[in-house]
Amino acid sequence: MHILFKSRAPLAAELHDMARTRVLFVLRRFAVRIPQATVQLSDVNGPRGGVDKRCQVELKTDRAGAVVISAVTDQWQSALDNALSRASRLLARRFDRGLGSRRARPRTIAQDS
Repeated sequence: MHILFKSRAPLAAELHDMARTRVLFVLRRFAVRIPQATVQLSDVNGPRGGVDKRCQVELKTDRAGAVVISAVTDQWQSALDNALSRASRLLARRFDRGLGSRRARPRTIAQDS
């Protein structure tokens, strides 16, 4: 999985390492199916503070198309964790649907006596 990181935050180097580690850990079971992941961290309203840390995760998959999830909280790590957990749940649902999650009904064979 190739991970692209985009951020203008002053702590971009530390955030890059954290984001890379978290993406690889959370999405490890889908790593074969996700050739590219893009993580974008931005501060919505600048230095004024508040609930304004935004994380957008874009995952390009081979079977489920592109998945874009974003989360906004007051801390970088919680925004990243929220977006990754939502993305993981969404991918699990999409991949399970594609694998034929329907079960065949057992057929009853009538016996002539």
